[in-house]
Amino acid sequence: MFSKKIAIIGAGYVGLTTGVCLASLGHSVICLDNDQDKIEKLKKGVIPIYEPGLAELLKAHQNNIVFTNNLSEAVHRAGVIFLAVGTPSQEDGSVDLSYFQQAVVEVAQNMNGYKVLVDKSTVPPGTANWVKKEVKKYYQGEFAVVSNPEFLREGTAIDDFLKPDRVVIGVDEEKAKEIMLDIYLAVDAPKFATTAQSAELIKYAANSFLAMKISFINEIAN
Repeated sequence: MFSKKIAIIGAGYVGLTTGVCLASLGHSVICLDNDQDKIEKLKKGVIPIYEPGLAELLKAHQNNIVFTNNLSEAVHRAGVIFLAVGTPSQEDGSVDLSYFQQAVVEVAQNMNGYKVLVDKSTVPPGTANWVKKEVKKYYQGEFAVVSNPEFLREGTAIDDFLKPDRVVIGVDEEKAKEIMLDIYLAVDAPKFATTAQSAELIKYAANSFLAMKISFINEIAN
């Protein structure tokens, strides 16, 4: 396996867990967040979220991960950029993509060579196509957009990342596909390569199935 230089945009629950786990696989990770206080704590090894084993995993692989609030530095240093920005639900049930869209624009404005943009955020099907069009407004070089949905559960997130039952990679070009497969080479799980839109739909389907199971159990309990 070849070590990859990876940037994580967003040091929230998904971004931080993803970054630390990728560092544990031997990759060189730079994790970015615009919350300066959070970054300073992370530099000291203080995890701002509760997830069993995450602090210990960070300490064990601290030489493979750095934290910054300098987006230009993060984008320039990495060949693969994971977008793990929050996409909260709005009052009407729709997804607020404003933070995600802002992150895409800022990344595009700082791109300096071939990059693989990997969407870890939960976004509606078709978002990858929007990302491609948006990036082209600011960057005319070669790049790829990948959808790589997360299936992390609080309390078991490390095992869910390192020992998943599947890895879904939504990608439309061979070069980016090989890069993504190499990133996950040390993860012993089936890798499913689909189109980006199919990967986005898989995430929504998984969330819907989970919600249905919870609703069913609650109904039976009542």
